Order: sequence, then structure tokens, then C-alpha cells
Amino acid sequence: MKKNRLFAPVAATFALVGALALAACGGSPAADDPADTDTVAEDTSADITTFTVGFDQSYPPYGFVGDDGEFTGFDLDLAAEVAERNGWEVELEPIDWDAKDTLLDSGAITCIWNGFTMEGREDDYTFSSPYMLNGQVIVVKADSGIKSFDDLAGKTVITQVDSAALDVLEGSAADLASTFASLEQIGEYNTAFMQLESGAVDAVACDLSIAEYQMSAKPDAYVQLPEMLSEEHYAVGFKKGSQKLADTVTETLKAMDEDGTIKELCDKYAEYGISYENWVLE
Repeated sequence: MKKNRLFAPVAATFALVGALALAACGGSPAADDPADTDTVAEDTSADITTFTVGFDQSYPPYGFVGDDGEFTGFDLDLAAEVAERNGWEVELEPIDWDAKDTLLDSGAITCIWNGFTMEGREDDYTFSSPYMLNGQVIVVKADSGIKSFDDLAGKTVITQVDSAALDVLEGSAADLASTFASLEQIGEYNTAFMQLESGAVDAVACDLSIAEYQMSAKPDAYVQLPEMLSEEHYAVGFKKGSQKLADTVTETLKAMDEDGTIKELCDKYAEYGISYENWVLE
């Protein structure tokens, strides 16, 4: 029963007597509005002081260890700038990619920001608006003689565990994968390309951005097959329900684009294969 209302004197007297009588007899007044007992929890996700970014430290050019031993990358620079503009302290947290969901759900990290494909994951996370065009492609050695998907029949292909490329090859491109001698999985892409270079595998299935980075580093060693496995987008992934925080990050990225910061960062990482032409958030 609501006890903080003021009624006209006569009405209040009868209401009070009636309520006391019911209470004394073990009865109860009419139930309050159901909305009072079924209130949706307020979204306080944007009420933070520390912005902890979970990322794969072996995922250049989005997140990796630079020549100076410090964490660097396009996404990490984006995250640092977003945090600064919102008055948050940024913490860069390299993670085991397999543990990303546990870390996010527990609050150990605020978000997953590391070339994170949103398509197919919409039900598992609350995402920012997509900001970067991406796709899944296959890279082979330049002298391998492999020119198309058809040439992958009987070949060994490798990709990163729990990656978008793996999702595609086990989903919409499963028929293609069935022609491979095997589809291997590995913890991170740098090692996958080392295996490609050594001849231990015949091809690497990966994000377009990863392919561009590896080919820019060794332009004579690798080539990308002309077909694409899929086309998708990168977004920042948050714990389910963190809509206010996701919206804040989206609006900050838009402002960074408007003042030219995004273009500057794309140019900074152009040698690694980042292109402003692939920026999609307006």
C-alpha cells in the first residue's frame, strides 16, 4: 500500500480506518500497480570511470605488440581516444580469445574491441554501430599455383579458433570446406602465416584486414584469392544489455570522424593495410 499520499481530510480518515481494519483481520488492501513490482532495471552501463578494452595482442593491425614492446593498433588507438573524450581511464587488456565471453560477463573487461565481426553474433552481445567494412578471404603463397577456390580441393587450410572465418567455413561456406584435405585451427594468425610460409599448410582463411596486413608486410610472399568467403563489418562488443555504453561509443566515433581524427588514424596505419575507404560509420 502506498503510504506517501495526501488525501482530503474526510477521505483520508475513512481510508485509514478501512486499511487498519483490513490489517487487523489479516486482509490486505488492493494491490498496487503491477509496474511497481516489475520494474525494468535501469541501464547504468555508461556510468564508468575505467574503460577496459579486451583484445587479441596478436591481431595486427588492430591490436598487437609494436617494435617498442608496447601495445598498439588501429582499434586500440580508437579506444584510447574514445576513452579520453569521455573522461574514462583506458586499460588495454590482452586476453585469451577463447575466454573473451567469460571475461566480458564477469566485468573483467568492458568491451571486446579488436577487429570484432558483429554478423552472426548479434544475439550474444550489445554492439556499437558497425564502423569498418570487413570480409573473410583466403591467402596462399604467391608461388603455390592456387588461383581460385576450386584449387583448394585436397589442400590444408588453417584459421583462428572461434574466428569469423571459421564461422563462415562451418556455415555458409561449408560446401567449400568439405573439399579441403583438412581445416585446421590455431590460437592466433601470426603463427598461422608462419605455417603458411613454411609450407606446413596451403592456405590461411582470415579477415580481409589481416590479409592486407600480412601482404603489405611481405608483398612478394602472399596473394589473396579473388573470391571472398563473406562480407561483414567490425563493431565494438559489449555485455548484453549495455546499450547506453554502446551508444556513447558510437556517438564518440561519429564525432571523431567529423573532426578528421578517424582519417588521421587510417593514414597512420595505411602501411598495414588500413583504408579510410572501408570506414562505414557516418
